[in-house]
Amino acid sequence: MDRRLPARRGSGGMEHTELWNGVAMPLIGQGTFVLTPDEAEGMVLAALRAGVRLIDTANAYMNEKAVGRAIRASGVPREEIFLTTKLWPSFYEQPDAVERTMARLGDDCLDLILLHHPTENWLTGYRQLEAAVAYGRARAIGVCNFDRRQTEELLRRCRVRPAVVQAETHIYNQNRELERFLRSEGIVLEPTYPLGDVDRGPWEEPLLRRLGEKYGKTPAQVTLRWHLQLGRPLIPVARDAAQLREFTDIRNLSLTDGEMEEIRALDRGRACFTASEQRLRNYAAFVPPLGEQK
Repeated sequence: MDRRLPARRGSGGMEHTELWNGVAMPLIGQGTFVLTPDEAEGMVLAALRAGVRLIDTANAYMNEKAVGRAIRASGVPREEIFLTTKLWPSFYEQPDAVERTMARLGDDCLDLILLHHPTENWLTGYRQLEAAVAYGRARAIGVCNFDRRQTEELLRRCRVRPAVVQAETHIYNQNRELERFLRSEGIVLEPTYPLGDVDRGPWEEPLLRRLGEKYGKTPAQVTLRWHLQLGRPLIPVARDAAQLREFTDIRNLSLTDGEMEEIRALDRGRACFTASEQRLRNYAAFVPPLGEQK
């Protein structure tokens, strides 16, 4: 059974998808991966003032304090913003990890908290997320970088079902099997690397250039619209005002079914990021100096 819920219009015309627990999640957002605190603060503030309502950060991005400052400075009512963060593996076993995360963000209830990686201690971390839901500290929870097998194990062992799985998904790595499985379970797939990486992004892809010329859009806009028409929340990292306008100006574009299938045919199963067992062990051992962030 396909439990996917369709995108719908929220207040102000913003498109949302509905999570399994009824929480509305905006579809157009601003990511903060690799942004410095100053960059994150500036871009989150600009995004919120431009009407973006989905903001994504993480412990390891070292910019949670900056994101919180931008939210408070924006003047946008907090209840209109959907804020996501991710717990880093070395904090999964720290009982106050969620509380410390909320303190950095200056928030008392997060819209979505995810585990960042499926390290060996992931279940302990997930129990923390479940407790956050029970105590009203989180509206929804989920995981990042979990594959289908790991997500199936999570579903067997969880007490609170994940609402979102973040996974690398772009035109060259479309994650079809994982997405079909998540849809059957009523879980939303949120793409990381929605444009691919800098060297293998959509900018020079002939099909996307052709479609961009047809619609008066850039290849990146065509790519983001393709994701959007599949109901996926988007968190591309805009680094300046021009990119922010580019990444958000996709509502007046509609790809045909045939064009959607043409883009589907670009899938190569080619990922930007692969987490080996050794890399996951390194993640579990690494402790980001969160107290040092600006």
